Amino acid sequence: MSGDPCTFPCSHWTRGDGLAFHKGDIITIIEACESKGWYRAKHNDTGEEGLLSASSVREREAIRVDPKLSLMPWFHGKISGVQAIQALQPPEDGLFLVRESIRHPGDYVLCVSFGKEVIHYRIVYEENELTIDNSIRFCNLIDMIEHYMKEQGALCTKLVKPKPKPGTKSAEEELCSPSLPMLAHADVLQGEYMGQKVALKNIKCDVTAQAFLSETAAMTKVRHKNLVCLLGVILHNGLYIVMEFMSKVSASWYVRSLFPPSLTNAVVLRRDVSQGMDYLESKKLVHRDLAARNILISEENVAKVSDFGLANVDPKGVDTTRLPVKWTAPEALKHNKFSTKSDVWSYGILLWEVFSYGRAPYPKMALKEVSDMVQKGYQMGAPDGCPPSIYNLMKNCWELEPGKRPSFKKLTEKLQKALTHTDSA
Repeated sequence: MSGDPCTFPCSHWTRGDGLAFHKGDIITIIEACESKGWYRAKHNDTGEEGLLSASSVREREAIRVDPKLSLMPWFHGKISGVQAIQALQPPEDGLFLVRESIRHPGDYVLCVSFGKEVIHYRIVYEENELTIDNSIRFCNLIDMIEHYMKEQGALCTKLVKPKPKPGTKSAEEELCSPSLPMLAHADVLQGEYMGQKVALKNIKCDVTAQAFLSETAAMTKVRHKNLVCLLGVILHNGLYIVMEFMSKVSASWYVRSLFPPSLTNAVVLRRDVSQGMDYLESKKLVHRDLAARNILISEENVAKVSDFGLANVDPKGVDTTRLPVKWTAPEALKHNKFSTKSDVWSYGILLWEVFSYGRAPYPKMALKEVSDMVQKGYQMGAPDGCPPSIYNLMKNCWELEPGKRPSFKKLTEKLQKALTHTDSA
């Protein structure tokens, strides 16, 4: 009885009618024999064929191709080694692509141009990890490629430049409807990916783009109902971030539509944000630019934090003249000390934005004046109609000493109590 060949890793060293293999070797099953429990098989490396016992092998765990790989310009899918060599012409040191292995189904091959040759490195998928030389292992291909773009390691050269797939268009042509701006953001376009709407944001600042790329793998793993989902990135004529599509406006626009004032809506909005930030805090991630403009509202009126990671640049590279002064904690303004506690300060400003229904913070004050005053302990007054309990939370967020500010976990608990009190009133 014959069927489609399947690949199996061997569980131990054995010999079955002339077919020798060792633990970890990949064997392709050609057909099952009439004698139950035996297969006719082919060794993927040696090409030898023979019989082996079913008890000697186990079916290889299938690798699931991450949908985000299709967004990577260097991932060419199922092409042959010859096609890879042709694609990497003319020769250019560090030019590279990744393809699915044809000879070893389930594995990948990293193809790198060096000198006048193309070197093929088999990327082995084993125990849910990927490796080239067993000296270092990775959870996914994106992590691996980012590592070898920084470190040469076992490769002939550091990876320098990805070779885009044949026929690759620009990011706008590939994903976007005709340059359609999304909502009020001129640098965010609406597109479609795998049959669903997505948002495509262009990062124009080279420093920010490079810093964000170094954290791409971590950012794509962040998942929470109150965080805008990052699907992947496109490196083509700049950096484009592909994100979950949010159908409604940002919170800075949303809160202006809350007239007549709705305390319940305002508290729900802020609770959603604090829950998202609590999750980021648990992952030891710092936002650095938390403000109502970076909170987006879904069709179901769920508030989600966006643009986390975009401001996560090296403090040495921070341009203090471009910081959002009215939202930035004093220690960050003065000493570039960003932390979860500086995010808490920004959250207090965001609270003030919501309960003042969209007014800009520190009204009628110049940026220099704001910077000087907050260093001396100045705090804004309560917005009209703001409950004392909420204003007290704002003031807690604006403690000059970062250690005295509450955690996002504590803020979430207090806002939940405020919401419960509102619902029962």
